[in-house]
This record gives sequence, structure tokens and C-alpha cells, in this order.
Amino acid sequence: MATPTTQDADVQYLVRQSMSTGYQTLSVLTPPLYTTFILMKRGRGAWSLNRLLRATWVGGVTGIAAGGGIAYGRYKYSTAELVRQRRLDVAYDANRIRSQDHSTIGAVLMALLTPAILWNRANIVNLILGGAGLGSAMGTLAHHVRTLTEDPPIKAAAVIANTK
Repeated sequence: MATPTTQDADVQYLVRQSMSTGYQTLSVLTPPLYTTFILMKRGRGAWSLNRLLRATWVGGVTGIAAGGGIAYGRYKYSTAELVRQRRLDVAYDANRIRSQDHSTIGAVLMALLTPAILWNRANIVNLILGGAGLGSAMGTLAHHVRTLTEDPPIKAAAVIANTK
């Protein structure tokens, strides 16, 4: 069994961050795209809350897989210096951290509130997972609206001690 290197740890970190970004992105895009597609293709009678919630969480899972796969393919075969620098950039990006915080808070709140409010309107799995997807989308959108209307967050600089 091969021992993991520092580059492997950096690649794993970047893949996890890209999976999170993929989930956020497709959670934002899936509900309006799904609704538009269904209304244009099949009409108003084919749209249902259960299907929208299912499409939302399936879109989020697709975003996780796509984000992780793309990041793995990109960073696995990059140089160790490039991967290390990218990891430091991602780890200290206050804007990304704030976006993920808003997304997580929204996902947890909506995963709890959606089943409580819409109990008999959809399958419980779709209520919980779809609610989390909608909450993640709302949190991500709230972050972007907040970023546009307020001062940008302060950029933190990575401090690396010179051990030579």
C-alpha cells in the first residue's frame, strides 16, 4: 500500500472543495431549469412539487460527481507546486468560506423546514434532500446578493514559515 503524499492530501482537499462548489452551483441552477423545461415541454399539469424536489437533489448529486471528477482530473496530474499553491488559495479564500457557510446554513434549515411545512405534498426523501438543495441554493444566492450589496470580505494572506 502506497503512503499518501502531501500532493495527494492537497488533491483530496481540492476535490472536496470542488464537490461542494458543484453541489452549490447545480442546486442553484436545477430548480429554474427543471421548471422551465417541464413547463415548455409538457405544460403546467406535469409540474409537481415532488418532482421539483427530486430534480433538485439529483441535480445536487450530479454537481458533486461532476465537480469532484473535474477537480480530480485537473489536479491529480498537475505539478505539486501548483496544487499546493491552489490549495492555499482555496483554504484562505474568505469569499469561498463565506459562501459555503451560507450554503450549509440554508441547507440545514431547509432540510428541517421543508418536511415540516410540506409533509403530505411529497415523498419524505425528496422533502429532506430536495429541501436541503433548495436551502443550499438560497444560501448561495443570499451570499452573492450580500456580496454585491456590501463591502467585500478582507483577503487573508497565507503565512508559510520558512524552515530552511
